[in-house]
Amino acid sequence: MNADFILAIGELGKEKGIDPELLFQAVEEALVTAYKKNFGSNQNVRVDMNKVTGELHIYAQRHIVAEVGDDPNEISLEEARKIDPRYEVDDIVETEVTPRNFGRIAAQNAKQVVVQRIREAERGMVFEKFSSRENDIVTGIIQRMENKNVYIDLGKAEAILTPNEQIPGEIYQYHDRMKTYIVEVKKTSKGPQIMVSRTHPGLLKRLFELEVPEIHDGLVEIKSVAREPGMRSKISVYTKDENIDPVGACVGHKGMRVQTIVNELRGEKIDIVKYSSEPDQYVANALSPAKVVSTEVLEEEKICRVIVPDYQLSLAIGKEGQNARLAAKLTGWKIDIKSESQAAEEAEQGAQEVGVAYEADED
Repeated sequence: MNADFILAIGELGKEKGIDPELLFQAVEEALVTAYKKNFGSNQNVRVDMNKVTGELHIYAQRHIVAEVGDDPNEISLEEARKIDPRYEVDDIVETEVTPRNFGRIAAQNAKQVVVQRIREAERGMVFEKFSSRENDIVTGIIQRMENKNVYIDLGKAEAILTPNEQIPGEIYQYHDRMKTYIVEVKKTSKGPQIMVSRTHPGLLKRLFELEVPEIHDGLVEIKSVAREPGMRSKISVYTKDENIDPVGACVGHKGMRVQTIVNELRGEKIDIVKYSSEPDQYVANALSPAKVVSTEVLEEEKICRVIVPDYQLSLAIGKEGQNARLAAKLTGWKIDIKSESQAAEEAEQGAQEVGVAYEADED
């Protein structure tokens, strides 16, 4: 094995960010295997490789024992002391057994092992890099579509966007640049498998953290997120600083900040509401853009009864119940919505029932 090969291993290790010592160690292990395979030896052997010149020496190792059995890796104390009188039982005797044509075999095996070890090390580094970024956003370029899966190039790795994690109706085109949310990073025999999502609520949260400096700096906090991907989302925000409007900070000047996020999500509507520790106020805020007349909180059942103006009822409920459903998901409360006229009718009907019951008691 020549000096140029040794130099190349060192340079390659530095270039790939891998400790060259690990590559040299892997080469030595491979050479031990190559020796045993090509020369039919069951002996324990050690490879000594000069990391400057590439010169190789193979040494057979035998264990000194008081009584020799059938193990070819054992040697008697008497035989060992013929080699060196200083040997004692349990010492190791080394004898050079380097074959004359071993250099060519060594070079072939070393090349294969170096390539394999570099590939394994690169996979390990990619796994470490992306596993530490779980629950974070990555930007990639759509590489291909196969079996409804979208494969996204992240540079040194490839992410998979499965059908379940795709926004309904969203169109994915080759070479489009797109942000996704890392859900999970798995180790596989073919390298790290990075699973990403476009539907996860965390994607919306991280987009706001990236776009709104007040959230990034911790001045404004996102309390909750509710999404129906591709259709509509709601987020609730809060701040302890009385000089900051948390909703306004997220909306941005002329709606620029929220519009950037809407564009990234291909038109998904986003309602930003102010968080409140008072459930009745929080639910009222969550039903935005509908206006609420009054609320009644039933703590034990965790139900909030809401009354809205007649002309606001359909807005409060939303198309196919979407607004009320998202508000309930956002706040964690069941929401019972009625219009003012419905509430008045129920109150009147209830009063009549009380009157009938009262008269019956009188009889």
